[in-house]
Amino acid sequence: TCGQKPEWLDETNPKLNLVHHRDYIPAEFLPTFNSNVIELHLHRIPGLAEHFVSFNDDCYVISPLPRERFFAAEGLPCDIATLKPNLETSQWARSIRHNIELINRQFDKRQVMRDHADKWFDPSYGGLAFWNRLLKPCPRFVALRMPHNAQPYTKTTLERVWAAEEAELNRASANRFRAQNDLTHELFRAWQICEGRFAPYNTYTDTRFFPLVMKPRQAIEAVREQKFRLVCLNDNVHIRNYAQVMAQLEKAFESILPAKSSFEK
Repeated sequence: TCGQKPEWLDETNPKLNLVHHRDYIPAEFLPTFNSNVIELHLHRIPGLAEHFVSFNDDCYVISPLPRERFFAAEGLPCDIATLKPNLETSQWARSIRHNIELINRQFDKRQVMRDHADKWFDPSYGGLAFWNRLLKPCPRFVALRMPHNAQPYTKTTLERVWAAEEAELNRASANRFRAQNDLTHELFRAWQICEGRFAPYNTYTDTRFFPLVMKPRQAIEAVREQKFRLVCLNDNVHIRNYAQVMAQLEKAFESILPAKSSFEK
């Protein structure tokens, strides 16, 4: 963060390391209020492990989650390589298209899918591989399916992307607020997949994205009954009965996690 921390946080916990923006983001890009910029520089965090998992603040572990869920025995990040057209017009969708422009500049799609066919057509994907089959003849990537959950990376991947596209990443890092020409951390994920440096895993089997504006009841039930290992609870100012939904979610979490965390005072 840029200095914020909750009052209940026990900073003396040896497993906790609070990182300030100035500790890893180059000074010329600070201050920044752009989460994309914050994520583009993660590899610069002092002491960051080669294998790490990036969680957004709306992702929650609600069942035991072993290391093997994120990294295979050989150390490759577990991920799903499936195509999906990007037809949205939002600012975020435009940023994803900028990612794909760089991917197409660096990789030959047909060659990638030919060299790593076993990973692009892994049986675990099931029907999610539909667009892979349909778009296989296309010469360029249109977009990759993006599961909104915790994402495993290797620090080396981020370093390789920066070495290849430093000018573009520096340009995007100058956006102090989100902008339509942003780049996002999904660039690193797509790069990792195109290089074949991942282990096929259908992340949708044990994770689920819940937009609370549409599915509050299903989200509460999923937490209370621990239906998945990992959930994303995406909140929104337009949630109906906001206070009631939040209270029910808190109660659901307390039912599965009754003990105080070691990170709490």
